Amino acid sequence: MHVAPVGGTAVQDHVALAEIELCGELIIAASAAEDRLSLESIDEVLRVAEEREVR
Repeated sequence: MHVAPVGGTAVQDHVALAEIELCGELIIAASAAEDRLSLESIDEVLRVAEEREVR
């Protein structure tokens, strides 16, 4: 059995970390909302409009 060494050798997947952060933001927004989030609200939380403006 191979066990990963303890210490600063962890590999970070920056894309996965960003996706996890966005999912967390969606969960927070959904839990704070009184009703279901609209598509526009979801886009705002995910900063979709900002991405479109940059391109």
